[in-house]
This record gives sequence, C-alpha cells and structure tokens, in this order.
Amino acid sequence: MSFPTVTIFGVPISKMNMSQTLEYLTKVIQERRPHQVITANPIMIMAALQDPAYMRMMKQAELIVPDGAGVVWAAGYVGNPVQERVAGYDLLHELMKTGQHRGWRVYLVGASSEVIEAAADRLNQLYPELKLVGFRDGFFGEKEDSDVIRAIRETEPDILLVGRSAATQEPWIAQHKEELGVPVVMGIGGSFDVLSGKLKRAPSLFQKLRLEWFYRLLQEPWRYKRMLVLPKFAMKVIREKENVQKP
Repeated sequence: MSFPTVTIFGVPISKMNMSQTLEYLTKVIQERRPHQVITANPIMIMAALQDPAYMRMMKQAELIVPDGAGVVWAAGYVGNPVQERVAGYDLLHELMKTGQHRGWRVYLVGASSEVIEAAADRLNQLYPELKLVGFRDGFFGEKEDSDVIRAIRETEPDILLVGRSAATQEPWIAQHKEELGVPVVMGIGGSFDVLSGKLKRAPSLFQKLRLEWFYRLLQEPWRYKRMLVLPKFAMKVIREKENVQKP
C-alpha cells in the first residue's frame, strides 16, 4: 500500500489526513504486517540529521505522520503541503475509538508504573469495549527486552503503543518490530502522561496557534534545551529551502 509523502531533510512525511491515515492503519491490521508508526516533529528530524543511524531508522519506518506543527509548516513553506496535521495524541484516540468496535487488542508500554496504570484506567473509561490486553512501565534495559517482548507477543495485540524516552522509543521499536509481530507499533512520546492526568494537553487556542510546544514548556521547564532546536529547524528550512525536499 502506497501513499503520498513529502521529504523534509531526507525524512519521508505522510501527506494523508487523519481519516486516510486511520483507513490505512485499519488495512495494516487486517493484513497483519508489522508497521512502525512515527509521529514526527522538528526535534526528531534535526536528531536524524545529526545521527546517521537515527536517519536510517526513520527512513525504514513504514509510516511517519506530521505530528509537530513545525513539520506541517515546513511542508507548506517548500510548496508541498500535507493535508493536515496528524497529531499522535489524536491518532491514538481515533485508533482506540475504531478499535473498540472492531475488536482490536491493545497493549501499552511506557512511562512509570503509576502513570501507565492511570493511563490504562483512563482508556478503559473512555473506551469501555476496548480490548486492553496488557500494560507495563517503560523502565527496562536490554537484558529485559526478551521478557518484555515475550509478554507482549503472548497477548497477540493488534496495536502496541510505546511511550519511552526520545533516545530509546523509536530505535527500540525499529529493532524489535519484526520480533514483536504487532501490526501497528506506534511511538507516542508523552501521551501516557496526558492520558494519566499527570500533564494537561494544550488548550485548543494553543493548538490553533501552533504553540503546543510552548504550553508543554510551561509545564515542563526542564525541556527548554530540547525546545531550542525548534528555531534552528525553522531557520534551516528558510535558509535551505531549495534543498529541503532532496532525498
């Protein structure tokens, strides 16, 4: 199954809107082919430019959606716009909403034990018919990988949501995707924190103004160093406009 993309500094970003993305992932689940879904933002693209291994991993992912407002802006700025922003948090909810009616099985991995348990409870409240088949925290190392993978495989999920640190989330999924054998494996960053109530999602006004990053910074000031990458990304797109879409 193919879909239109726009390349941003070597990273292929899906141009599908939310409903098309959901339709695509529904087919993926029906066909049972392991898919890594990356919810891309400018910080990840800049990380890929600094790290060849991270770039290879992103290029090998089956689907990269335009999660960050900066990615949506960049595509429009170079004249090859995406249809709309496909925020990972919203895609998560669309998958759960569809999944509870289709009998999809869901497994959660990430965050602390308290946060992941609260996130699981919240999903059960929102989607009472959802088959939430398991969850566990994201604090484990390489020595525990095989046990974690075995536990996941035993529940035969259709969707695996992974919320770990930026350095381990996508690379871990890429490394173990085939072994996991789950049709949709999606990195969701801090979404478990929002689901659990630990963090609040930005109000709609901040979302419309593309200032979700600023709202998150207000809640987590320690993230400021990561946020400094955002203006660097914007300046790079402006300065290198003619080269942005080169493979």
